[in-house]
Amino acid sequence: MEAGPRDTAPGGEQLSPDGPEAIPDGVIADGPTADELTAQDEAAEVEIELRPQRRLRIWQLAPIVILATVGSLMFAFPLFFEFGDGGAVVAMLGLLISSCAAGWGMMAARRVGYTLPGFPPRGSGRWPDWRVVGAYVVVVAAVAVLAVWRVARLR
Repeated sequence: MEAGPRDTAPGGEQLSPDGPEAIPDGVIADGPTADELTAQDEAAEVEIELRPQRRLRIWQLAPIVILATVGSLMFAFPLFFEFGDGGAVVAMLGLLISSCAAGWGMMAARRVGYTLPGFPPRGSGRWPDWRVVGAYVVVVAAVAVLAVWRVARLR
């Protein structure tokens, strides 16, 4: 016996491909009665969000903060105390780890719906202002140039 869609109603009558032709009084057997429908229309409706609020949790933030801290210390100490020849390598590795932590944090924030200041919310269909994008590019480029310049001075 093959399993397939039912084409007969419980009373034995044939159903159309889209279901029953008409529902008596607009009420189905397992739904509310006509009186309950009118009572519900008159009552004030209250909408409750069943999904939890999207926000970053501690288990998402902890590895990002730890990586950023370790990377920052690896970058700062060789630059500040000017260790020997290996200081430049440790500093660049620290810069790399810090950058990875920043990217990881930005991706986690984006996943829960946060955006950078000046950028439109995700899914709004709007484009960011070119001045805000330009400001971010200038700041990131300046930080990168200063970091590479400082590490180059260690050698």
